[in-house]
Amino acid sequence: QTLTHADISDMATSSRANRRVRVVVRTRPTANFAHDMIELEGAKKTVSIHLPKNWDQLHGFINNRQQDWNFQLDKVLHNASQEEVYKECAVGVVSRLLDGYNGTIMAYGETGAGKTYTMTGGTQTYRLRGVIPRAIAQVFQEVRERLESSIAVRISFLELYNDTMYDLLATLPDPAPSTAASSKVPSPAPPALSISEDDRGGVSVKGLTVRLASNEEEALNMLFEGETNRTVAEHSLNKHSSRSHCIFTIHVESRSRTHSSAAYTVSKLNLVDLAGSERLSKTDSTGTIQREAMHINKSLSFLEQVTLALADPKRGHVPYRQSKLTHVLKDSLGGNCHTLMIANIWAEASQIEETISTLRFAQRMMCVATEPQRNVLQDPGLLVQQCQQEIKALRQELAMHDTLANRGSVSYEPLSEVQVADIHRQVQQYTEGAIAEIEVVNVR
Repeated sequence: QTLTHADISDMATSSRANRRVRVVVRTRPTANFAHDMIELEGAKKTVSIHLPKNWDQLHGFINNRQQDWNFQLDKVLHNASQEEVYKECAVGVVSRLLDGYNGTIMAYGETGAGKTYTMTGGTQTYRLRGVIPRAIAQVFQEVRERLESSIAVRISFLELYNDTMYDLLATLPDPAPSTAASSKVPSPAPPALSISEDDRGGVSVKGLTVRLASNEEEALNMLFEGETNRTVAEHSLNKHSSRSHCIFTIHVESRSRTHSSAAYTVSKLNLVDLAGSERLSKTDSTGTIQREAMHINKSLSFLEQVTLALADPKRGHVPYRQSKLTHVLKDSLGGNCHTLMIANIWAEASQIEETISTLRFAQRMMCVATEPQRNVLQDPGLLVQQCQQEIKALRQELAMHDTLANRGSVSYEPLSEVQVADIHRQVQQYTEGAIAEIEVVNVR
C-alpha cells in the first residue's frame, strides 16, 4: 500500500503528539452558547474567540490589547457523548497501560464546566458513565482477552483537600456529624500519607491504600466508596461542586504465562478530576467554601507555574514541590507517561473570561514534552532460580566434557573442609620447598 503525503503527515503528527501532552477540548452543552463570540472548528481543531469592542466597558478589562484569540488543539469535542469522549481520549491510553506504559488523563476547567461528569459520569443511565468506569471496564476486558499473561489489577483513590492528602479507600470510623455543608471532619487517627520518589523518578504516596481488584465489579465498588467520601459543596455556579482534587489510580502488574522469564511489567493509570477554578465574585462564596476556593485556586496556580517551567527549555528548575498536587503528578507532567488533558469549557458569554483562561492553559500544556517508556522489571526470586538452573546445566556439561577427556577425578562441587585443609597443607609445603608442584583437583 502506497502512503500519501497526508498519511505521512498524520503519522508524523501522531508521533510528535505521543511525545507531549495531548489536549482535547470538551464543551459543556448549553442553550446559551455564545455563537457570536466563540467559533468551534472541529476539522481544523481550533477554537476562535472574538470579543466585541465594547466588552471591556460592559464587563471590565480582560486584556486591553487583544480582542481575538485562536487556539490550536488536538481535538475539539462539541456536544459530544460520553462514549465519543472516551473513544477519543482514553482507549489508546488504557490499551498501552496493559503493555506496561504509564498513563494520565486529567480533566481541567472552571467550576461547573463538567469535569466530574466527564471523569465519573452521570447516575441517571448506564450510557452516561464517565471515563473512570469505562476505563475500568476496558482494563478487565483486556485482562480477559490476554490469556498469555497473568495480570493483577490494584486500585487506589487519593483526595487532595486544602493541600492535605486523604485516602478515600481507607477503612476509618464514621466521623462525627457536622453542620457545615463542606467541612472536612478529621478522623480520630488519620493515616499519615507522604510523597516519595524512587530512583527512576517515579512518584508514590506512602501509606495510601492499594486494594486488589479481581473483577470490574470490585473496582467499581471502590470507585463508588471513594466518591461517597469525597468533599462536595454547593455554590451559585454548581450545586455539586468538588472541593478537592481526586486521583483514581489503576495499578497493573503483568507477567507472562508462556515464558519462564524473570521480566515483568508494572504500570499505572492516573485518572485525575481536578477541582474547578473559581472567581469568588461569581460564586459568592463565604466562610469554609471561600477558604476551599482559595486553596483550589492556589494549587491550580502552582500547576500552571510547573507547566510554564516544563514548557521553557531554558528553565533548569521545575517547582514540583510547591504543592502536593504538582508533586504527586510529577511523573505525569513531563515524565514517563502518556498524558492527556481534557479541557472542559462552559461556552457562554458570562463565562468567557474563564473559557479564555482554560484554553490558554491548555495550549501551554501542549508544549510539555513527555518521555513514555515501557516499565520492565526483573523478579529477583525468578532470577535466582534461573541462575541456579544454569549453574546446574553447566556443571553437567563440564562433567560430560571431563569424562570424554578421561578426567573423571575432577569435581566442580564446592570444596569440603578436608579439601580446603589439604590445599593449605600443600601450599605450605610448596613454599617451604618440600614439594615441587601442587596437585590441583578442583579449581574454584
